[in-house]
Amino acid sequence: MLNSETTTLLIGQSLDQVEQWVERHNYCGYEPFDGLSSWFRPLAFGSLLGERLLLQSIRQCPLNLRPLMGVTPKDSTKGRGYMASGYLIRYRSTGNPQYLQKAELCLDWLDNHKAAKFLHHSWSNDFDFASRGGSYTKDDPIIVWTSLIGFAYLDAYEQTSNSRWLEIADSVCRWIMDLPREKTDYGDCLSYLAHAQSSIHNSNMLGAAMLARTAKHTGNREYIEVARSAMKYSCSRQRADGSWWYAEVPKYHWIDNFHTGYNLDSLRSYIEYTGDESWRSNLIKGLAFYKAHFFEENGCPKYYHDRRYPIDSQCAAQSIETLATFSQDDPACGELAVRAARWTIENMQGSDGHFFYRIYPLMKAKTPMLHWAQATMYKALALLLELFREKATLPSRKVASFAEVI
Repeated sequence: MLNSETTTLLIGQSLDQVEQWVERHNYCGYEPFDGLSSWFRPLAFGSLLGERLLLQSIRQCPLNLRPLMGVTPKDSTKGRGYMASGYLIRYRSTGNPQYLQKAELCLDWLDNHKAAKFLHHSWSNDFDFASRGGSYTKDDPIIVWTSLIGFAYLDAYEQTSNSRWLEIADSVCRWIMDLPREKTDYGDCLSYLAHAQSSIHNSNMLGAAMLARTAKHTGNREYIEVARSAMKYSCSRQRADGSWWYAEVPKYHWIDNFHTGYNLDSLRSYIEYTGDESWRSNLIKGLAFYKAHFFEENGCPKYYHDRRYPIDSQCAAQSIETLATFSQDDPACGELAVRAARWTIENMQGSDGHFFYRIYPLMKAKTPMLHWAQATMYKALALLLELFREKATLPSRKVASFAEVI
């Protein structure tokens, strides 16, 4: 059992260490899906199956094959977005202008590295990708990264009132509005990709949240209408137990931690920024499923709802972020966020400050990913530390049980 001072120290030290690691490496690192940048790619002969096998062989191997296969650390747009959000949280918490300066440097970099093939702001990976759903190139942005980075621009605008950041956020929304949509009798689904319709729940809900949050500042009613239709699509397809499939197509019928976290955060944000309570019951039901199925008693975050392994750093980071966000309304989420953070720091952070990629039954994969582990964890721990430092000012009904775990 940790007391408040010890827990604050643990989180703060971990946060500083991962921040220093990212900055030492100049915001570059590996990513789980970067295998197609290997010099072995020509041996796949351009086939989807061959490229999937290459990518997954590099991704799934507990040992880091990348240096042997010509995969080098790269810049990460989504990593910069998460770091910008983390810096802004630390600026809000401490008032230290250095954090604002670092955040704005990241946002400037992102502005200069938006997807070149589109007029409006969107972002892609620094490598090509292939999966069971098909393939896309490093020049093809996706709504997930674009929305998550867009949130960082809204964070910056809300803290500084600098209209430049809101203009870029609005540009993101215009890109989202141009995406294909699956039109149904129960809502329309925003596409994961710009060049073809791909209906995925977490990407649809992230896009809706971006539209709704931006509209709160711009007053654009069309954004709200599209966001509402997108939320209707996903909420009407929520399963009876409160969970969501990754997508409705049978090949996507799995339920995992961090995509569920995206869904919950997005729905909560939509409700907050629109005042539309139509799907409050979906949020409550989804959060109950999340807490009940994705964590062990000691706080260890699971990837899937029905099995332990692999234990994944992205799931850990998203768990902490989602639980810390919901702890404002549900003290049990605060308790669980602390347990998840403590377990992750003690079991997945190396002596140099970086968080390991995954834990498998017999070994740990310690490959230093950039966005997948470091940047996501930085934002999550910054949010949790802010919550810790503010807990004394929260109403007692919200912190009474939270105090039991600290």
